[in-house]
Order: sequence, then structure tokens, then C-alpha cells
Amino acid sequence: MSDRGALSPSPTPGTTAVLLAAGAGTRLGLGPKALLPFRGRTLVEVVAEVLLAGGCREVVTVLGADAPTVRSGTDLSRHRVIENPDWATGMGSSFRLGVGAAVPGDHVLMALVDQPGLTAETVARLLASHRPGRVTAAAYRGPGGALRRGHPLLLDASLRAAAAESATGDAGARLFLQAHPELIDLVDCSDLSGGEDLDTPDQLHLLG
Repeated sequence: MSDRGALSPSPTPGTTAVLLAAGAGTRLGLGPKALLPFRGRTLVEVVAEVLLAGGCREVVTVLGADAPTVRSGTDLSRHRVIENPDWATGMGSSFRLGVGAAVPGDHVLMALVDQPGLTAETVARLLASHRPGRVTAAAYRGPGGALRRGHPLLLDASLRAAAAESATGDAGARLFLQAHPELIDLVDCSDLSGGEDLDTPDQLHLLG
């Protein structure tokens, strides 16, 4: 019996990475963190390439503070770059822009430019662990051994719009996650990195 005309299964969603790199790096005091020297390049270039190497189909990099200088000082030609004119209002506006620019129907992996310890293995582990309809978050063990949620954060395609709608001020996905803790799966990535964000001068050692 021929199965011509039968409905083919829906394709499995891919994953678009959204790299938030719009901040001014005020606490660090060295200008936009995207431009920090790292592994012979800039931090934003290295992190964007890690996201691709981990299995994301595309990287949408959201710039804001001093965007023309970041563009001219980096090679992001393999990635889609968008600028957030409202970056000073906080991470929420960059989050919304990035999610809106991601490939329609894709899951969205939210990553921060100030996480130099991010590895391709961490990204691949999140993608492999993800379950439909869920939020998959990298987690890292603190001094007491308890897991704490960190970044990157993988939003299921079915949840990305609601998460973006809730993003406001300095809150990216935080308000959405607080409202829906039952949707979050933590994936222990402590063996790959400490998950630290680079925020203050005493953390510059994270750049190696």
C-alpha cells in the first residue's frame, strides 16, 4: 500500500543562539565587555564561535553600547548582528529583540557575552538534554555543593514568545522562570566550567 499523500512528520526544531552583548560594562570599567581581549581575539567573537561549535545553527548577537566601535573592532561576519537602540533600559529589551530575530520555530539558547568559561561541550550538553516544552538551564555547583541555575539557558520553541513578553528592565527570562519553576530542567555543567560571569575587576582572571 502506497503512503503517498500521508502527512510527513514535522521537522525537529533547530536552535538559534542569542548572544546578549549590549551592555556598557560599567562595573568593570573597561568599556563594552564584548571588546575585551580573549584568546587572541575579542570576547564576543570567541563566545559566538563557541555557540556555533556547540551545535547552534545561527548566532544572533545583540549589540548596544558603543555598537559602531564593537562592529569595527570585531569580525562577526559569520553571525547575524542586530543593534538595540534601547540597550540602556536593561537586558529585557535586548532579550526581546534577540528572541524576535531568532529563526521562527527554533528553540532559543540565551547566552551572555561575559561568560568566558563557556565551552562548546556545555552548549552541546544542553541541546542533547533538552525535552519538548521545557526550559533547559546550565547549572553549576557552589561552595556547598548545591546546584545553582546559570547560563546558557535553552528556551523551547513553544515558550520563547511568553518568555520574551515577560522580559522587562534588567530581567531577561528571570520573571518567566520565577512564574514557571516546574518547567525548568537543570543540567549539571560543573565539570566543564564554573559558570562565572565577568562583572568586576577582581574577576579579570577569568580571561586567563
